[in-house]
This record gives sequence, C-alpha cells and structure tokens, in this order.
Amino acid sequence: MEVFGYGPAMSEDTNQATGAISPPPAPPPGGSSNVNFGRQSVSPEEKTQLVRGVFDSVAGRYDLMNDLMSAGVHRAWKAELVRRLKARPSDQIIDVGGGTGDIAFRMMNAGAGDVRICDINLEMLETGRGRSLDKGMTEGPDWICGNAEALPFPDSSADVYVTAFCLRNVTHLDAALEEARRVLRPGGRFFCLEFSHIAVPALAALYDRYSFNVLPWLGQVVAQDRDSYLYLAESIRRFPDQESFSAMIRQAGLHAPKFQNLSAGIAAIHWARRI
Repeated sequence: MEVFGYGPAMSEDTNQATGAISPPPAPPPGGSSNVNFGRQSVSPEEKTQLVRGVFDSVAGRYDLMNDLMSAGVHRAWKAELVRRLKARPSDQIIDVGGGTGDIAFRMMNAGAGDVRICDINLEMLETGRGRSLDKGMTEGPDWICGNAEALPFPDSSADVYVTAFCLRNVTHLDAALEEARRVLRPGGRFFCLEFSHIAVPALAALYDRYSFNVLPWLGQVVAQDRDSYLYLAESIRRFPDQESFSAMIRQAGLHAPKFQNLSAGIAAIHWARRI
C-alpha cells in the first residue's frame, strides 16, 4: 500500500520537487448498503466524497470555528487528551484525522518524537503543513494522505493511535476501529477524543438547540458554509453513546476500553490497549 505525504514517509510517487500531496487512495469497498450522512441516507461512496467536501470547505477556518463553537473549551479537552496520553520521545504515533496538526503539535510540545498525521482530506493537510511552517518547525510531523478505514501503515507499526473529532465522520466505524488495532503493536495504546452524549437531560435539551441553531449560523457567518456545520451537528447526534462506543472498541479487539466524560459528556476521551 502506498503512502502519500511529506517527509520521510513519502513514496516515490509523491511530487518531492514541489512538496505536493498526492490524492488519497480510493476508499475500501464497503458493500451497497446505504449509510448515514447526517440525516441523509447515502451510499458509502457518496458519504466518503461528501465528508471530504465538508472539510475541503471548512479547512481554512476549521481551528477558528472550533474556538468559536466551543468558546475555547476544545483547547482544554485536547490538553486533557495529551496529558492522559503521556507521549514519549520513543513512541511512534499515528494521528488519524489530524489534518490541521492541532493534536500533533501539542503532543510534540509535550515530548512526542515520531508523529505521523494521516488525513483523507488534502485541504486539511495543506492547512496543517502551512501552520507548521509558520511555527518554524523544521522537524515537524509527517503529513500523509490516507483513509482511516484503510490506513497506509504496516501491521503492528505504531505505539500510539490517537484521533480527535474524526471517527464520527468515517463511513464504516467498525472498519476504522479494526484498522486501529491492526496498526498498533502489542501493548500499543488507542486514544479517541470525540463529541459524545450529554449525561444531564436538562443540559442535553439546551445543547440540542445550540447545535442546530447557533452552530449553522456561525458556519454561515464565519465560514460562509451553513450546511457543513449543520452536518457536523447531525453527525454528533448519530455517533454512538459512551457505553456503545466502548463496546465497539472492545469488539474490534482492543482491551479494557475506558472513557472519561468532558464537560458533562459533550465530549469524551476513550482509551484502550492492544494485547
């Protein structure tokens, strides 16, 4: 399987003279059954293309919108993820869906050495690589274009698999979790930060009104894209709750999944280990 990206992980097919990222490989076959794209029912192939279009549209303002949508609270969530992860210089880390580099930069500031960012979206990778250049990072992460359901890495090649706000967008969540197990070495650690289900019913009703009214409005005003942020709100509601997602992690072959609610369950960190 070919790897596309910047830095040592590049294949000979990558345009090394210009530093361009090659298009991602085709998604794996997923059968003909329809899947959810927000509230729509679409084919697996359509969902992959639609999700790619969402993040093409919002890439340039993705981090700004995260600050506005969460009033900056996402920074505390990510800090807690990195604190719990405790990356070591010797760890080989795969950051799945981390195109803008936000998690990778935090891990590297905390002592992580070998970080490979894998994202299906070229615009997000370009945005992240631009940020690393702005920071003057000469030893930055590798930038690799690939699909979470068919990662371009060998079996048992990573010490840590980490993903943040990505897995609710994949076409086949079970396939992405199985890929996480495949690329982890025995003893390797899995971490996922994702929006989740609020544990306080009164707060859940308020959050629903915020999600389906304020978020699309912010998307229109700031990113000139209401529909993408309506989809993001819908995708949060479609994602499994904490216990159900833990069960899926276990079913994929990862051991002793646990989770920590953040902000009353607006988001949650899940972690497990390959044995």
